Amino acid sequence: MLIPHIMSGQTVGVLGLGESGLAAVAALREAGVVVYAYDDKNTVAPIKDCTVLPWQEWPWESLDALVISPGIPHLYPAPHSAAARAKTLKIAIISEVELALRAAPKAKLVIITGTNGKSTTTALIGHCLTNAGHPVAVGGNIGLPASSLTDPGLGGTIVLELSSYQLETTPSLAPEITVVLNITPDHLDRHAGMNGYVAAKTLALTALKAGGTAILGASDKFVQQLAKNNEKLGIRTLIAKPELAHKEQQQCLALIGDHNAENAAAAKLVLRSLGLSDSAISNSMASFIGLPHRLQTVVTFGDITFVNDSKATNGSAAAKAIAAFKNIYWVAGGLAKCDGLAPVIPHLNNVKKAYLIGTAAQQFSRTLHGHCATSIYGNLNSATRAAFRDAKDSSDGATILLAPAAASFDQFENFGDRGNLFCQVARDLCSNQGGAIA
Repeated sequence: MLIPHIMSGQTVGVLGLGESGLAAVAALREAGVVVYAYDDKNTVAPIKDCTVLPWQEWPWESLDALVISPGIPHLYPAPHSAAARAKTLKIAIISEVELALRAAPKAKLVIITGTNGKSTTTALIGHCLTNAGHPVAVGGNIGLPASSLTDPGLGGTIVLELSSYQLETTPSLAPEITVVLNITPDHLDRHAGMNGYVAAKTLALTALKAGGTAILGASDKFVQQLAKNNEKLGIRTLIAKPELAHKEQQQCLALIGDHNAENAAAAKLVLRSLGLSDSAISNSMASFIGLPHRLQTVVTFGDITFVNDSKATNGSAAAKAIAAFKNIYWVAGGLAKCDGLAPVIPHLNNVKKAYLIGTAAQQFSRTLHGHCATSIYGNLNSATRAAFRDAKDSSDGATILLAPAAASFDQFENFGDRGNLFCQVARDLCSNQGGAIA
């Protein structure tokens, strides 16, 4: 655990008691902090050495900081009432990640951010470092919360995936290496538009230590502009050109697709910067098995392959998945985001038919009209079964792809639950050799 001993004796409120909130409480308690905590949505069991009370009942005049979970707005579209009170009282609003950094770990810090691909890139870097015998801890917006990690110490590396929400509330951020993979429209309501979203991602660069290294993707105008800005500021900047990782990507099935070429290139540049040889990088990438819900090959039935890309929660991510396959029977839909399906349209020649679910189904059907065949279904189960029935009639092989291009919250707890159901249905269908199709 990364314990912020510097905060000993302070009084802190923790708003949101999901995984990161509970990790924050644990780290603060170990540091000797007086902790008040609350979660708006869940009834929370008593927590040792922590007072769980509605936030309105906290001793606000005594609070030194408010630790806010990433999913709770502190600015836009409207601040949570507790955040608004903290701002009025000039109480610092910070993230759980901030607590980890206040623990002053000795290891080098690598930050990975971007709209898409950051989890895969973070996991890939962690895998390669571990495989090479390099002390490493990986967490943040993936895996363990930052404050739950153990400091690998001098000579080691902490690799953190950070969202735009976390970047806005982590003022102590000072990485040796920052990766910004891409910036496409997402979470715009939380940042008052695209300018605010870009500004949040930019914080990962402006926080770099003196002499630090920025590694940027090459795929969109926003990161290209960041590269130009870095040049003016004299920041050492490397560009993750996809061709840089051609050999490594070809060796790894988990890195299929043009977008993963850029992810692999960014990882290679990070690993080189940390001292790994190209041969060590190649050997390690070849054994990377990828992450669940990210172009995850689930099961095959003859020449039909089920692929779970439930993490493709926006149009840009779904477009990259669709570009990676042919003869696609595409399961999509959910709670639509601002970019809709616009990024997908240029790649629809790869799609045989779309099977649409969720609150976005009607909207997606209108957008896809004239581009590919569509049908609307009540749920993921029936859509996946219908896709399998149609794919079995294909003579060209098929990929049944879950790439929703939408959030999951209209029908699921999160994208993981959605992906797990898809995997379960796919395995049931194949184990029954199609006999379970309704």
